[in-house]
Amino acid sequence: MQVFILGADGFIGSHLIKDILAKTQHSVTAFDINFKNLKPFENHERFKFFQGDIFKADDLIEEQVKNSDVVFPLAGIAKPSYYLSNPLWTFELDFEQNLKIVRLCVKYDKRIIFPSTSEVYGLSSDEILKEDESPLIVGPINKMRWIYSCGKQLIDRVITAYGIEKNLRYTLFRPFNWVGDGLDTLKDAENHKARSITQIIYDILYRKKVTLVAGGEQRRSFTWIDDGINALLKILDDEKNANAQIFNIGNPNNNASIKELALKILDVMKEIPAFANKIDGVELISIPSEKYYSYGYDDMKNRVPSIEKLKNLGWTPKINLHDAIKFTLEKWPTGE
Repeated sequence: MQVFILGADGFIGSHLIKDILAKTQHSVTAFDINFKNLKPFENHERFKFFQGDIFKADDLIEEQVKNSDVVFPLAGIAKPSYYLSNPLWTFELDFEQNLKIVRLCVKYDKRIIFPSTSEVYGLSSDEILKEDESPLIVGPINKMRWIYSCGKQLIDRVITAYGIEKNLRYTLFRPFNWVGDGLDTLKDAENHKARSITQIIYDILYRKKVTLVAGGEQRRSFTWIDDGINALLKILDDEKNANAQIFNIGNPNNNASIKELALKILDVMKEIPAFANKIDGVELISIPSEKYYSYGYDDMKNRVPSIEKLKNLGWTPKINLHDAIKFTLEKWPTGE
């Protein structure tokens, strides 16, 4: 099987490529503007890389879609700080550019496995979020946080419509706060643009102050990256049962508030000699969301996925929150 992955150098893409090459006999064609995370694979006999800009490389992308069996369009923005500072770019990349890929898959009758997001559920009141039942509810227009959620929801609907009208073979997957090495860069954290686990570790080590937006009461279900990738491999290799389906990929047992996550990180650091002597004097400080993110921020209180559909494919998450934090710290850049 020939698998084409766009946004291949990113967090999910690079981990997915690693496991496809290590655990299957499939071949991978990768496309991205960057190559940093893909260097370990450059001489692999089943790996090919094309460097380019998704906004400009239409002919190259079309050729690779045409030559592939399955397409993973993973290029996109997935950080709340960017939704607010670059909302138009977020929409242009996450929706408009990826819509090109969807239409190419329709044109050449290629299977597409597309990343939706847990953020499409938005302000849903359901305690357990179900792919085919829970309402998708977002906030007012002036809360720019929701442009990402709306763009993703819209392309989910377009893909589903292509499945109904044009027989597009598709699967949508919704990651729930995947964590692991390569999630963010130190520069992201330095600029307060990293996601929660990276930002908290950075703040502990370099600032001695952990900033909790609105007290850190927001709850998330954190998922170790390898668990997430194993779910994608199940989906990849079971088209019959995965076709025309949406799957949450998360770990409901790892549900915690951001404040609880920060306290858990400090506890795990105590167990690791390289970190144990670096946590003295660390403070947890609450800050209003408007001050941290600027005007236009909004948030959901909790996100707990139903994973019953994926269990029917033979998948369950294995890694608890303690170990997910431990594994992340063990691969922390520069050993700090």
